[in-house]
Amino acid sequence: MLSRRRLLTPAVWSFCPTRVCAVLGLLLGTCTANAELQDLSEQELSEIDGAGIGIVLEDFTFSHGTDTPDANGNQARIFKIGGLKSTDGRDVEIVVNHLYISGTGSNYGQNLSPVNIGRLVNPYRIDVVDGNSIGIRDKAVLEFAAPALVDAAQGYDCMSSGAIAGSGVCSSRPATADFVGERPDIGLQMNVAVGEDRSANINIHAKSAVIDGSYLRLWGDDDRRQMVGQFKLNFQTPELSINACSQDGQSCGSRITMTNFALELSIGNQLQPVFFDVDGTGNFVVEVAAIEPPAPGSIGADGLRGSSDAQTWDFYEDYYTNPDYRSNLHIGNFSVGDRDFGSARVEGMLIQHLDIRTKDLAP
Repeated sequence: MLSRRRLLTPAVWSFCPTRVCAVLGLLLGTCTANAELQDLSEQELSEIDGAGIGIVLEDFTFSHGTDTPDANGNQARIFKIGGLKSTDGRDVEIVVNHLYISGTGSNYGQNLSPVNIGRLVNPYRIDVVDGNSIGIRDKAVLEFAAPALVDAAQGYDCMSSGAIAGSGVCSSRPATADFVGERPDIGLQMNVAVGEDRSANINIHAKSAVIDGSYLRLWGDDDRRQMVGQFKLNFQTPELSINACSQDGQSCGSRITMTNFALELSIGNQLQPVFFDVDGTGNFVVEVAAIEPPAPGSIGADGLRGSSDAQTWDFYEDYYTNPDYRSNLHIGNFSVGDRDFGSARVEGMLIQHLDIRTKDLAP
């Protein structure tokens, strides 16, 4: 039960143990200099809105090492994914040899430095929002969100390492000579062992990455009694690279490099949310149901609004033209080793139906 009392004091807390900062903002009412409890009226109580949790990490560096014993011969802590089987029945084990988040200029994780994650004026957020305000009727929606996109007159170009204020819509700022920036280098090096074969080593690196405008929204569906959601990923980096190396990292194959990589991925929307489920065999199911077709005769033979039911025509017009429902991929240049294949672009991709089901491959 929500209390009818309010604390009249600024309710924002900031703490920075070891330079890791978090901001918790709970708007409980009007703020004054006096710390005392006062009764809330019915109208005031109805207008209370939680502002959620904001998270900012300052001078942050993360690095998970390998499973190689340390200098004293002690086994290091490792990150493994096991319990998998190949199609021929061999055990499959995935070992993460290196996972890092660093400041710009890390040289593929070799030179780690601090970076800021989020800004105090635009942090990462965990919030419960009113679904009516985002097109999800009569639902409380749990939202995990990266820093929001801002007006181009105030933001920064999302790709350029030399972006200045007023050059784009991203809130996260690039690094400068005297500022660590808010765009981390991110990398993953992992070994995939199939039985005794540990030759598959895959490395993925992203430089000065930005995910502003990304979010995951979750709520419950009453009819299907399932968890449903929306996922929006805006991922931009001046360079995304993938290559395979020997287990000791000394011998590597040709590096696949994608420069000026920009992905806008939209899975689920107000009309077609993502359904999450587990089937009778214990496997996961991710589904985006197909949009309902129009009733016979509701759309005219010529496809025009004048010969169609106006409400039905407007519904499908919005569905097919709304840019928020579509995904885009831009690659400035795609290369393998020293061979360039030029630019690539996929625009306006609409996920009309999706059904992903995991399978047990054990014999």
